[in-house]
Order: sequence, then C-alpha cells, then structure tokens
Amino acid sequence: MNKYGLVFLAALASVSQVAVAQDISRLGKDLVPSGGERAGNKDGTIPAWEGAVPPDAWTYGKLRFDSWKYRADKPLFSIDASNVDKYADKLSPGQIATIKQVKNYRMDVYPSHRDCGVPDFVAENTRKNVGFAKMDANGWSLKEAYVPGFPFPFPADGAQAMWNMKMRYHGVGTDWPHVVTAVSPRKGGTEWIKAVSDQTMYYPWGLKGSTKLSTLPPIEYDTYFAYVSPPALAGQALVITVYINQPGAETNYYFSGQRRVRRMPSYSYDSPQIGFEDQYTLDEPLVFNGTIDRFDWKLVGKKEMYVAYNSFGVYDYKAKFEDVAQNDSINPASRHYELHRVWVLEATVKKGMRHIAPKRYYYLDEDSWNAMAAEDYDAQGKLFKYREGYLIPVYETGTCDVTAFAQYNLTEGRYVFDMHPVGGNKDMRWVTVPDGPRFKHDFYTADNLRAISAR
Repeated sequence: MNKYGLVFLAALASVSQVAVAQDISRLGKDLVPSGGERAGNKDGTIPAWEGAVPPDAWTYGKLRFDSWKYRADKPLFSIDASNVDKYADKLSPGQIATIKQVKNYRMDVYPSHRDCGVPDFVAENTRKNVGFAKMDANGWSLKEAYVPGFPFPFPADGAQAMWNMKMRYHGVGTDWPHVVTAVSPRKGGTEWIKAVSDQTMYYPWGLKGSTKLSTLPPIEYDTYFAYVSPPALAGQALVITVYINQPGAETNYYFSGQRRVRRMPSYSYDSPQIGFEDQYTLDEPLVFNGTIDRFDWKLVGKKEMYVAYNSFGVYDYKAKFEDVAQNDSINPASRHYELHRVWVLEATVKKGMRHIAPKRYYYLDEDSWNAMAAEDYDAQGKLFKYREGYLIPVYETGTCDVTAFAQYNLTEGRYVFDMHPVGGNKDMRWVTVPDGPRFKHDFYTADNLRAISAR
C-alpha cells in the first residue's frame, strides 16, 4: 500500500464508529432520521444537521441551483496537484490518484451544508425497521423491511449499508428525456463517444406510505432506455429488471437492424456495455448498479472526506455538453466539493467468483446513504478506476440523490460521464406519484419492448 493509503487508513481509524447501539430513540434526536450523527465535527468544518432546507420558489423547469439557499457561496480553497499532499488525510486514494494523474484536475471546496432530509413517512418506516428489517439467509439479499425507508439505520456490516444505499427514497422513479452517455477521447485523440438516449428508472417500492417489502414483487428497479444516436446505436433499446432476491439482472435488448428482441442473461455485473469500447460495465452506473452477490462487504468505518456535494453544475440541462464535460475531466467549475462524513465499505470478490475489479471501496454519505465515490483495484492490487457521484437536494422528494456521475479510467486516461441532463435543454425529473405507462412493471417486458420499438 502506498503512503496515501496509509494516511487514509490513519484518518479512518480516528473517526471509525462501526459499532452503534440499535437504540431507536436516538433517531431524530442525536442521530438524523437515516442514522447519521446529528452533531458537527469538533473543529466546526462539518456543521450539525438541521434538516432539509426548502428551495426558494422552485418549480419544474427552473434551474435547481437558482433556488438553492446557498447559491451565493464561494470556494474556501482549491485542491490540485500542487497541494494535494496537504489535504491527503481527507481524501481517498482514488481522489489523490485522479488529482495527480488527470491534467488540470481541481477540486474547489466550499462551506459544508447538510441539506439531506427525508419525508416523515420515510423517517417513520426507518424507525419501524429497527429490529424488523432482515437480510436473507444467503447473506446478500434483502428479505424484509418497511418501504420506502432505510432498512438498517444501524448497519451491522457492509451488505446492510449497501441496502441502505439501494433503498434510499427517490420516489417511484426518475426520468431523463435526454441523456448523453459519453466516453472521452483516447489519449492523443479528439473523438468522443456520445450516445443520446431517453431513459426511465422505476422503483415499485417507492410509493408514499408504508408497505412491507414482502408483499410486493421482489424488484429493486426496472429501467428502459432507447438510443437516439449515434447511428451505430440509434433505434436500439433495452429493458432491464434488477431483482431484490435474484443474482444478476433480466435484460431484453432490441436490435433495430434485426428488428428483434434478444434476451441477454449474461448482460450484467462487469460485462462491458455495448458501444463504449470496454470503458463502461453494467455495474458501474450510479457509482454502483445491480446486485451485490459477487462480493463480501465489510463495513470498515467512518471518515471525514471531501466529496462532490451540492454539485448542481452537472445537472444544468441548459448548459452546453462540451462546457461541462471537457476532454480530460468534468469542468472543475461544474463540480462542488464539501467536507462530510462518509461510511467506508470494502468489497472483496467472493471465492469462486470472478470480476475485473476483485477489490473495491465505496464511500457512502452518512446523512443520505448515497454512494459518493468508489475505487476499483485489479488482480495485482493496482488502483485503476475512480468513480464519483454528484449529490444534489431533490426538491420533488425532500431528499438528496446521486444520479449523475463520472468515472476515471486511470490506466487508459479516459473517463465516462452519464445519468445527467446536461445538453438536453430539458431537466430530468424525480416522480413521486405514478403518472404514465413507464411506472408500471408491465412496461418492462420483452413483448412491450418489441411493440414500442418496432413502430
């Protein structure tokens, strides 16, 4: 392990608090409703949690940043290759490597704001889950919980923490009328891969209220996306269902040239996504995607870390794509970093399983359980990918969410930017009440995919 990993572990040990008594009375008192610590840190650089801050007169179609209470904030300082060692104790190894290796990479650090709340019904379901929610005997799938709510506000291990991330409330779905899934040029080149699509994700357990997970179909989410461009992908579309209690995913892919739908049982985990030159696998969207069954998950501890919090710039649908996604990295002016506490998880591939990244680390926000960052290590123990999620408060749900993210391939010098509305001139939306055919499971079938794709 290099010196930055040792600095990281030392900082982690100083704040590690894995063992937390499951005292339900603490939720909403000295702990936030999701289980994070309500108090700030000792030196005041992380404030106490006071709950979600309502937007200033926001309506859909208005830029989200323009309604954010703290939009006048200015950077406190910046971190780049010239001073990264000074801040190494509050950075992850992946962040340090990215700063050192990616040309002109810079992190502008702003005052910290803890804007992430939850609706009352999510807070109540989370309280009800203490002592009630449980994992399946297989050790990786969620068997029971009240939803929508965090199953394990006092997680005993990394798998439980990952289920908090997966079951964070973001309504019944998210909808992107225009997404540019992009891969930056090869070293020395100028040609991007830019795949434009229309996407929707549907969470059948996300209805307002309180429901036992066991009474619902065992579906984590359904997703649909249809490619508009480039010509090599235009007309292709697919539907994917990720189950709560089944490994992998059920994927049906419509190939326009063949005018047929093909079932793709192995299109999951670390399978490369079609059309992206092996830069982007199926389990990398949203920082982590899919089932967690191929790894053993260890809850390492908690750490203070600079993370991409309140990064509205990567959700600016009125911005030009090339102004946000520059050749070497996401424009530093579009990224916004704050100091927050994160849970650190170590994922180790299980004996007998395979994965291109047999060791991974994930960093989950203590207030919202969003995945803020991740690192992938190869079979030789070398760090080769760093991902970061861009968190913003979601005015429709009263929570925070990460959809937009970037992934840096540190070996090949390329990066991926996805799950954002930049360049589409129309905002994405979080849907809290089903309002169309995409918010029903029968939309996500092979028969329906064939019918809507062959028109």
